Amino acid sequence: MSSSIHIAATPAEVWEVLADLPAYGQWNPFVREASGTLSVGERLAVTIASAGGRTMSFRPRVLVAEPGRELRWLGRVLVPGLLDGEHSFVLEPADLPDGSRGTRLTQAERFSGLLVRLAGRAIEVGDDFDAMNAALRDRVEAGATLGR
Repeated sequence: MSSSIHIAATPAEVWEVLADLPAYGQWNPFVREASGTLSVGERLAVTIASAGGRTMSFRPRVLVAEPGRELRWLGRVLVPGLLDGEHSFVLEPADLPDGSRGTRLTQAERFSGLLVRLAGRAIEVGDDFDAMNAALRDRVEAGATLGR
């Protein structure tokens, strides 16, 4: 599953907000808390709250952390292969609908493992991705307007 949005800011400006993990609680309706170091191999502490009211904390491992380009992590339930989720944020320079330049942000998650079929709707978070993407866009664009 994935969700994309156009943001009227450079990939570096989008990354600045995306990488500010301690500030997530101020603006992010989906990833309510996040901490750790955005370096390959490091573990993060992440708490999500879905629109359905479920809250879950986990400790994913950073797979990719390329400023202005991509953030990707792998989270697991209990043991590898049971229920693994690879979550990514990809930032690409893009033409915006008004003809100006900006960023296309694509947030995606790919699940694998024995429990994927059993998890069913519990792992359908497309609406949460849309809400987070919109909140990220609003925060980035507000900061760009204020001249950070």
